[in-house]
Formats: sequence, C-alpha cells, structure tokens
Amino acid sequence: MHKLFTGLSAFPLTPADPDGIVDIAALGVLVERLVSAGVDSIGLLGSTGIYAYLDRVQRGRAVAAAVEAAGGRVPLIVGAGALRTSWAIDLARDAERAGASGLLLAPVSYAALTDGEAAAHYRAVAAATALPLCIYNNPGTTNFTFSETLIAELSTVAGIAAIKMPLPEDDDYAGELTRLRATMPEAFAIGYSGDWGAAPSLLAGGDAWYSVIAGLLPKLALRLTRAAQGGDADEAAAIDAAFVPLWALFKAHGSLRLMYAIGDRLSLPVGDPPLPIMRMGPDLTAAVETALGNLGV
Repeated sequence: MHKLFTGLSAFPLTPADPDGIVDIAALGVLVERLVSAGVDSIGLLGSTGIYAYLDRVQRGRAVAAAVEAAGGRVPLIVGAGALRTSWAIDLARDAERAGASGLLLAPVSYAALTDGEAAAHYRAVAAATALPLCIYNNPGTTNFTFSETLIAELSTVAGIAAIKMPLPEDDDYAGELTRLRATMPEAFAIGYSGDWGAAPSLLAGGDAWYSVIAGLLPKLALRLTRAAQGGDADEAAAIDAAFVPLWALFKAHGSLRLMYAIGDRLSLPVGDPPLPIMRMGPDLTAAVETALGNLGV
C-alpha cells in the first residue's frame, strides 16, 4: 500500500485576501503547525483549501510556500481539480515541479460527466506525472458519484493509488470496504472524509482519514486517529464524543465557514473566505465557541 495515503491527512485553509491572493507567510504558519503536530500528510488545496476559488498562479504560489514550510518533514498531497482536463494536467505538473508528494483529483465539471468521461480524465492526469494520485470522490461538491465499477476500473490504472471516499449512507464501512477491496489491487488505499465518520471508518479498517478539522486542530485529530488505528474502540469513542457538538455544526452548516470561525477563535492567520462565501453570523460563531469549549480548546 502506498504509505502516502494512510493515517491522518490534514487539510488546512489556504489564507488569501478577498481578491484571491494567497498569503504565503500565513500559509507557512498553518503548515508548520501541522508538521509540528506530527500529522501523516498534509492535504493542500482540497475543498477546505479553497482550490476551486484560486487561479493557477495562486495555486502555484500556495504549493511552493507549503513545500518550503514543510521542508520535506511531512508529505504534501496537492489538489489538482479543474474544469478542463488540460488545466488539471497543468496543475498536476506544476505540483510535481514544486515538490509535491502526491495528487488529489476531483472530477470538477459544469456539465454532468459520464463514467467514460471521468475515466478518461483520470487516466490522462495520472499519465501526466510520476506522482501517485488519489481519486477525490466528493459528490457533494462535484455532483458526480463514482460507481463501484468505475472505482474498480480506475484502481488498476498506473499512477492511481488511492481513493478518498464520502461516508456511506448506511454507515456500513466494513461492508463497503469489503466490497471495494474485492475488486481492486491489494495495494490500493481507501480512506474517508466527513469528519464525523473518522472513528468508525478507521476502526472498520479504512486506510486514511482525510480530515478537515485536523487542518486547525491537528493534535486532537491525531489522538482520535491513533486510537482508532490501534483498534481501541473505547478510547476512540471517548475522544469522538467530545467532537460531537462540532460534528453537528459541520453536518448542519458545512465545514468551510466553520473553519474560518475556528481559525479566528484560535487567532490563526486564516485570511478571508473567498467571495461570495462569507464569515458566519454571531449566533453560529457562539455555537462554535461552545463546541470548541467542549473540546477544551
């Protein structure tokens, strides 16, 4: 299994101003916190990293700054999602030249993709660099859901090493993992996003937690990861219970705005949300304060 796509992958915000200009010094601060905490990888320019709101130049500046800040101490998985296959290839090659360790690719599209179109897109990007690629299965933002048949097909493509899955609707992590692994190479890694599913997905044998909250609270997220990876269900449940108020807010309001509120609460340089996204109002900010208090933050 490709070790890059295992354990805790922390996804930080990408600090930027209202015009989408990345604050590379601020990004360096966030990356250093993750490195110091000991996360297994950093997921740069994921959905939390506002990749869809940044142009190629700013994404390149973000990758260069993160590579410099990480200094080879923690691997960087860089998002390369874009509307056109040629743009995604350009972004993948930019990330490789800058020193990224791997790629994360979402099937971004305006027109709904067919399975054949998605497969061709992934094959083209995977062939464009030597970096291992993780499929980003995020129907909530892309409006494309990977069938298990398509996942099995792509798992055999050279260069495609992993998939980042959404949480199963029936919460049957073990069943889904069993079905998927029966159709793909043994080395292919399967991880999950959706932070409230971290404990059950890891306890069921998931290879990675692609975590939003770890981008700002890496030490707490790492404690949860290690407990679940070690099969300590009681410890994982106890840690997860402290997160429940925050998970409830994530489910109700999405994670992106909440991350800015958490960053503000921690006095971290998270920049401004990408317009037209705005910061939350005072009522939700107060709810975030309460949820963080439950975590002892």
